[in-house]
Amino acid sequence: MLERLLATGSEHIQLPVGRKSLLAAPGTMRRLRAELARIQPDIVHARSRLPAWLAWWALRGLPAPRPRFVTTVHGLNSPGRYSGIMRRGERVICVSDTVRGHVLTHWPDTDPTRLRVIPRGIDPAQFPRGHQAPEDWRTAFAAEHPALQDGRLLLMPGRGTRLKGHADAIELLARLRGAGEDARLWLLGTREPGREAYVAELEALARERGVLAQLVISPPRHDVVHAYAAADLVLQLSNKPEAFGRTVIEALSVGRPVLGWDHGGVGELLRALYPLGAVRRGEHAALADAARAMLSGPPPMPVTMPYTLAAMQAATLETYAGLVND
Repeated sequence: MLERLLATGSEHIQLPVGRKSLLAAPGTMRRLRAELARIQPDIVHARSRLPAWLAWWALRGLPAPRPRFVTTVHGLNSPGRYSGIMRRGERVICVSDTVRGHVLTHWPDTDPTRLRVIPRGIDPAQFPRGHQAPEDWRTAFAAEHPALQDGRLLLMPGRGTRLKGHADAIELLARLRGAGEDARLWLLGTREPGREAYVAELEALARERGVLAQLVISPPRHDVVHAYAAADLVLQLSNKPEAFGRTVIEALSVGRPVLGWDHGGVGELLRALYPLGAVRRGEHAALADAARAMLSGPPPMPVTMPYTLAAMQAATLETYAGLVND
């Protein structure tokens, strides 16, 4: 995002705030403190644990009045003192009610009045309702992935990690095909450098279940909105609760039905926007039943999409203003 930020007037100061080294941390903290003393900002906003620690110590060395400190908890961080820095903001933004509950459960001495739930959001213009992929894209897609043509396309976007639940998606594919459904499965974004052994494991599972010929495992790509438009059903089957679940709102914004395990941020979104798409985790027969029902006649899409980028930005700026004017 750097080039775009600079073009719109932001100032970028490069510091190794993401370098997870305790040896480098004191020097980085001193440089950060010097920059903060120069800029004299109203707000310092940290979104990750090591940067939050650096900002915390840098601010403590500044004379009063100091900038106000805000943090955003983006994930279900492991309990403990290191992760606990994220709840030390004077305002703590949680990206979902799931995250808010996680913070209060694992750091029960957190002042709940500091917490603000501000869900992540998308730009509906980038994921417009009823979007259709261009004809040249569809032609290229058919040539690139003939195994995904003619049947009902299941799409599961996600990194090549076991936590994303790819094995559950392959099991769903096998159950659907065993019930006579001509389903095909596209694991988009799963084939990544360093994940070769995992991809081979998934292919072996698909071969064992008799669905390898109807499976495509592909690298990440930037035209995911076209992929959503091409899909008959979008899956979100992470076997570990996620903090939010952006793919749910992206797909629903385009107008595609979504099916996922009912836990964490994904379950929270599905219950709010598309409740028939939420299935109790691990119930594979129920998942297959729900998939068949959606493929035969998907439930209506949400009339409105409250999880927008504009709503997220407005709530964040309101949080800033309330803190500065406090």
